Amino acid sequence: MKAQFNTISCPGNRYKVVVENPSQTTNETEATPESITSENEKSVPDKVALSSTDIKKKEQVACYLSVCYPLSSVKINSPYGYRKDPFTGKRKFHNGIDLHARSSKVFAMMQGRVLKVGQDKVSGKYVTLQHGSFTVSYCHLSQIFVSQGQDVLSGDVVGITGNTGRSTGEHLHITIRQKGEYVNPRIFLDYINSVKESCVMEFVKNII
Repeated sequence: MKAQFNTISCPGNRYKVVVENPSQTTNETEATPESITSENEKSVPDKVALSSTDIKKKEQVACYLSVCYPLSSVKINSPYGYRKDPFTGKRKFHNGIDLHARSSKVFAMMQGRVLKVGQDKVSGKYVTLQHGSFTVSYCHLSQIFVSQGQDVLSGDVVGITGNTGRSTGEHLHITIRQKGEYVNPRIFLDYINSVKESCVMEFVKNII
């Protein structure tokens, strides 16, 4: 499934995760009104070009900051799909991904709104964010720092990882739905990495 996001438009490459199991010299000359005017006229294109480059740099920085990984370090302990249930030992569909975490800050991956904040026996303390047609839920949290209806930006801390709910140990469980259907959260991680790689490459091109 190819994800379509409306927040930003920066193409890029793939995301890799670890899955467990001139210097110049000048000669002094006497300045005349004609020579000053001439030099000023020559300098205008340079200033315009520099300004344009600066604008591009700022755009790339803004692009880079418009997405954020959910944790400062991303390591997938359990991927999306069928697996052996850690409680029953039976084959069961895993509707999200589990990321390694230890009292870690949980970040909003992009701009959006807090759709729901709650707690239940399975997910424990959780936060659900709305990003266009996608909803992202962060589960098993120990602390929650946002409230329902609140707007969030990429990189905002929404909570702290924990071990609440039906969990065998501390981790961050992420589920993503598109129009009500579960999708592999890796599409968000791939997208984020793609955007960041593209923005870095464009930024480097503008300073070389």
